[in-house]
Amino acid sequence: MTATQDEGPLATLLVVDDDVGIRSLLATNLGARGYQVTTAANAAEMRRVLARQTVDVVILDVMMPGEDGLSACRRLEESGGPPVILLSALGEETDRIIGLEHGADRYLPKPCSAQEILAHVRTVLRRQNRQDEQPRTLFFAGYRVDLDTHELFNAKGVLIDLSDGEFQVLRVFMERSRRVLSRNDLLIAARGSDSEAFDRAIDVQVSRLRRKLKAGEDSLIRTVRNEGYMFVPKVTTTQ
Repeated sequence: MTATQDEGPLATLLVVDDDVGIRSLLATNLGARGYQVTTAANAAEMRRVLARQTVDVVILDVMMPGEDGLSACRRLEESGGPPVILLSALGEETDRIIGLEHGADRYLPKPCSAQEILAHVRTVLRRQNRQDEQPRTLFFAGYRVDLDTHELFNAKGVLIDLSDGEFQVLRVFMERSRRVLSRNDLLIAARGSDSEAFDRAIDVQVSRLRRKLKAGEDSLIRTVRNEGYMFVPKVTTTQ
């Protein structure tokens, strides 16, 4: 069995975990599905791998000696690195929200099977491929969004730093501008139908987006009582 066609050519995955047994198991299972899998025992090894080769998705353990996975994830998010799926023995809602706030694309509590991780990998890759088919630059309220580089620029051309999660929520808002979207709609559209929905995750992303857009409570992203949110500005492909 190989990777499906909608995931494109053989994707490269990087598994980062200090447990050699988990690294080996995931590498074997994901490799058997047609992926190219590289492993690293810690955050320092992860950075060395990323410096020498292109990686499509990082599967990153949270609790590691030395630099932990949350810190490593934040570094990747700040440097524009690949999407991250965090794995952690800590599975409370607060733990998952913290993971998303540190730039993770997905957060899976342990124990989780290789099949579950595979499903999330496929969803992340499919979303990336769908984005390749969209117009590459969008504009709204003086802002410019580059869909290739996941970059947001203000009217003065200044880059506004967004985590991958924040960018995905913004992308959904732009795709469905002027429509009321429930929190669950946003979560599924941004992260896939196999995501576990919990409202605070989207509230956190929206709050951070508002702050980074320097927008008031309802000036760009309107809260619709008992329903969700609506993206107010018109979105165009030309400035």
